[in-house]
Amino acid sequence: MNASQDTIYAQPSAHISDFQFDNRVAGVFSDMIRRSVPGYTQIINTIGDFANRFVIPNTQIYDLGCSLGAATLSIRRQIQGRQCRIIAVDNSESMIARCQENLSAYVSDTDVDLVCGDIRDIDIQNASLVVLNFTLQFLPPEDRDALIAKIYRGLNPGGMLVLSEKIRFEDAPIQTLLEEQHLDFKRANGYSELEISQKRSALENVMKPDTLNTHQQRLTSQGFSHFSLWFQCFNFASMVAIK
Repeated sequence: MNASQDTIYAQPSAHISDFQFDNRVAGVFSDMIRRSVPGYTQIINTIGDFANRFVIPNTQIYDLGCSLGAATLSIRRQIQGRQCRIIAVDNSESMIARCQENLSAYVSDTDVDLVCGDIRDIDIQNASLVVLNFTLQFLPPEDRDALIAKIYRGLNPGGMLVLSEKIRFEDAPIQTLLEEQHLDFKRANGYSELEISQKRSALENVMKPDTLNTHQQRLTSQGFSHFSLWFQCFNFASMVAIK
């Protein structure tokens, strides 16, 4: 068995602790997210394409909840020579350590400041691009508006926010259908019923998805005048908002 394969929930456990991005998760995160999030590679690659279009010289880019740095690497490949700085933030020391290893493997003229901290405490300024890639859903719902407001204030006119999230649906049959499709996706990628059940229990208290309508209302109420869903597969979506 590959040491980086996700088998965290493969053995039955009498007590399932809340999911956390600890050293155990960081070590298998690439495999976990590939097998759990449909379209993840497409989203990461397209974030780089958005960066190529929207990042202007001498501005800053924020990757909030950067995990192992996949979005940061995708952005950095597309913005060579623009004298920009990427601020990549995660509150997991294990994720930041592995992110540093990943970034060090590639030569680039774009500096990256890796910050181990709470994204709610980060000062955002002179930004042409901000990325929240499956991050907002882990914040307490009552803190989400304030973070989006801070991002809006820190973006330059014409700047972009990319927001990727698991979403829920107000229509119960649609919720059931797309949730089942996602479970089939995980089964097809080799997860057992035990793993699916135990991970769902671990995430229950820490990940609270919003509806697409809630996301749109939040973004427009904080000032974004341009919004669109650009990607959806089952109950996973990625949106863009432009200041």
